[in-house]
Amino acid sequence: MCSCTETVLQFITVLPCLIALEMAGNDGEWQRVRRRGRAARAAPTCAESLREQVDAGKPADARRAQERLKEAMVDLTCEGFWRNWKEILTRYLAAEDPNHKDLECDCVCYGLGRFLSCVSSRYQLAMLLLLLEALKVSSLVNRLTIPPNRCSIFDPVFSVAEREVLRSLGLTVLTENEEGKRPVNKPTLFYLMHCGTALYNNLLWSNWSPQALPLLTIVGNSFQGLQERMAQQDLQRDYSFIADLMCVCQETPLPCPPRFLDVFNDTALLRFPSRRLASLPPHTWSHVQEPQYLHCLDLEIIQRKKEGSVG
Repeated sequence: MCSCTETVLQFITVLPCLIALEMAGNDGEWQRVRRRGRAARAAPTCAESLREQVDAGKPADARRAQERLKEAMVDLTCEGFWRNWKEILTRYLAAEDPNHKDLECDCVCYGLGRFLSCVSSRYQLAMLLLLLEALKVSSLVNRLTIPPNRCSIFDPVFSVAEREVLRSLGLTVLTENEEGKRPVNKPTLFYLMHCGTALYNNLLWSNWSPQALPLLTIVGNSFQGLQERMAQQDLQRDYSFIADLMCVCQETPLPCPPRFLDVFNDTALLRFPSRRLASLPPHTWSHVQEPQYLHCLDLEIIQRKKEGSVG
């Protein structure tokens, strides 16, 4: 392990999360809902044997997996790119409207997957925990924070044991598949690592106004990268809310070293400042029909079951 004594001491406030991990249940797993359908993206390295044990209902070494999560958190604090992520996120959240000072913000995380059996998911969760701790420390200066219980998390494939582990960390586990359709009324950080494009489109649709969109801060897929990989006509047809905001989205790339390409590549901080939204024509906000995705063969998200559906 690299020499990072000063960094670990700086993040001594991570200890409550680590202690909570020690108190977590005796069993658990996470599985990625899906990976974005990019040919260039390598599949995560997962402990398939552990996944098979848990899926079959056999006991798994949860304590060892929890230790690995702690190791992942410490490992990330040794990396220079972590410090860049922390500085970028705290700087932009601190730059919120002054009226939002002394405010407890919300955080929503979708689609992490089975972090106990998948290395990529484990590091993504470790990064989320570190970011929450960093915001807690920075709140001493900018007075804007996200308490753990204001961080909601959901993945359609979470098991009972997985949900218990997350609750032991103080996170709020959602029980309904929102499909990203969550309207907000206060500054909210959305942590959407490698989630399907429809999830982002649904989130924008749910907050389609010049008042709500500035409240969103997204850590997730680069919109610029999406635009480069997708034909403009397809983007406009299938993901019109993303397409309409491409020209006003403030995107800040988040660095990723080669070692973590499978985990954090193509990730950016996305925001929609009021001053940029003001440049859009007024008719933009009349486009409010709920997305249907009739032409998408691979939607890349798990949709909630409709009432009366079979299976």
